[in-house]
Amino acid sequence: MMPWLFLLLAFAALAAAFLTSSPGVLALCLLLSLGFTVAWVMGLLARRVGDASRDVATIVDTAELQRLREAAEARRRAEAVTPPPAPPSN
Repeated sequence: MMPWLFLLLAFAALAAAFLTSSPGVLALCLLLSLGFTVAWVMGLLARRVGDASRDVATIVDTAELQRLREAAEARRRAEAVTPPPAPPSN
């Protein structure tokens, strides 16, 4: 909703720039229109990035995470019990 409000404000500032006869107000309205247009584009891009990204918490569920932790712990225990292989002698 907010990006479209920025676009509406950009059009309103542009319309005010066309209707004014003062150079100062014209410059201000054109700068406002440019700023609102940039805010509109940034809002659209932020929404697109937000829609494309996934929630990190849902990538690995808790049961799968627990299984991975148990497997890593078992691997660590197995490495602690088994001595590393001796280097070959020449």
